[in-house]
Formats: sequence, structure tokens, C-alpha cells
Amino acid sequence: MRIGVLALQGAFREHRLMLEGCGVEVTEVRKAVDVDGVDGLVIPGGESTTIGKMLVDWGLMDKIKSRATEGMAIYGTCAGMILLAKEIVGSQQPRLGLLDVSVRRNAFGRQRESFEADLYVPEFGEQPLRAVFIRAPYIESAGAAVKVLAAVDGHIVIARQGKILVTAFHPELTQDDRIHRYFIDMVKDSA
Repeated sequence: MRIGVLALQGAFREHRLMLEGCGVEVTEVRKAVDVDGVDGLVIPGGESTTIGKMLVDWGLMDKIKSRATEGMAIYGTCAGMILLAKEIVGSQQPRLGLLDVSVRRNAFGRQRESFEADLYVPEFGEQPLRAVFIRAPYIESAGAAVKVLAAVDGHIVIARQGKILVTAFHPELTQDDRIHRYFIDMVKDSA
């Protein structure tokens, strides 16, 4: 199994290291042809407008959508969550639109309002999951097919729809690999 990490901007290196630590072969994805060689894809945080424009300009947008319709699992963190959303509140920026949610960018505030929180996610066991929120979005509303895995102050911060997983925070910045292992299991199930 090989998992790709979109390596255009953001914390792609940290995702690569986390996945490699889980024993997975990782490819950094920069071109459309790179998407063909992976079984799953991680879209890291960064600046969603910039990443969206790069996806279009570099021919990655259509390739990722095509592979998703074929059943490829995708995991998006922070900006990745924004790019996977069907709707972005107040924005028409380029997006993949693969997840039936409405997302609000920078919903918890600007850089100085970044924070950490313990989340209780039944799918990951009884131990709380430490979450690092940096200029984080959240999901305002979700379609019936979307499974909410966790929320902060009533705002959805982890969700899954079929082979699409998203988090509003950055698990790659912690030592806890449970979300990455959960995604790896999703990739195995889609193979």
C-alpha cells in the first residue's frame, strides 16, 4: 500500500513522517500523474485558496476527483477539509466538493486564537485525542450521509463520509497516530 501526501504547501512533511512511522510507504504528490500511483491521499493544512488554485493550475483537481469516484480514500486536515467541502461559507474558491458539508474558514479565529483541546472520539478508544487547532475551520452543517466523529463547543471538527475523512485540526503535529491509523484502515478497506 502506498499513500500520497499532497506536497504543494503546508504540513505535508509532518504527515509523511507520521504515515511512515505507521509503516506505510509514502509518495509526495505534486503532479497529476503522482495521484495514479497511490492507494489513498492526504491533503494537509496550509492556505486553502492557494492550494485550490494550484490544484486547478497543475491539473490535480480533476485527477483527484476522478480517483475519488473510483473509491480512493482521502483524508483532509484543516485546509484539506475546506478543499473537500461541497460548500465554503462566503467563498467561491476552487474546491474538490467531495464531502457533503458546509465549512466556515478560520471559524475559531485568527492565528492568535489558535488552541489545543482534548477530544473524546469513541472510534479511537477511551483515551482523549489531543487536537491542535491553527486558524481552524469547522463544519457548520452536514448532509445525512456524513458521520460526525467529534465536535468542539457544538462545532463539528471530525467527520467522515464514505472514503472521505476530515479533521479541522492538525493531528500530524502531535505524537498520537490514531487518526492516521484510522485513515490507513480506510485505505486498506478501499483496496
